[in-house]
Amino acid sequence: MIDLTARIDIVTGYRPGMIGRITQMHGEYYAKHYEFGHFFESKVASGLAEFSGRLEKPCNRVWLAVQGEQIVGSVAIDGEDLGNNEAHLRWFILDDSCRGSGVGRRLLNEAMAFCDSQNFAAVRLWTFSGLNAARRLYESFGFMLDKAWQGDQWGRMMTEQQFSRVKPASPAGAE
Repeated sequence: MIDLTARIDIVTGYRPGMIGRITQMHGEYYAKHYEFGHFFESKVASGLAEFSGRLEKPCNRVWLAVQGEQIVGSVAIDGEDLGNNEAHLRWFILDDSCRGSGVGRRLLNEAMAFCDSQNFAAVRLWTFSGLNAARRLYESFGFMLDKAWQGDQWGRMMTEQQFSRVKPASPAGAE
């Protein structure tokens, strides 16, 4: 059980148990609310395991919300898989006990500051319709809906979405 009065720290980088815990939070939340099953959970686990092997590269980073020794949230920036100097925001999740507490905003703030420091031309994320609190949070950081379509990449048919945060062009002659 998570102590709601304990401080939550945002830390960067791999921690033992990270892959399992992030996968667990995704699996439990999306099974409960969207009836996702093993297809989705295994996709999260395999993608996260592959990404974790690339964390030593400076364009990739993961942030964890940690309460005591328990991981209660995460977000990652994959600066490699999209190419074209674009970053992929991935594995943004919070333990149910932390929702609405500002922890998600803190995680995204760290991730977007990193993207800005890395000078990525754009940050993109893929999600699906109905995650309204997350969408409001993404939009507060400058993300805009690019596309929506019917698809099944999450293991069942639904309205998938792509959001992007594009770095504004610098005025001519500006540095």
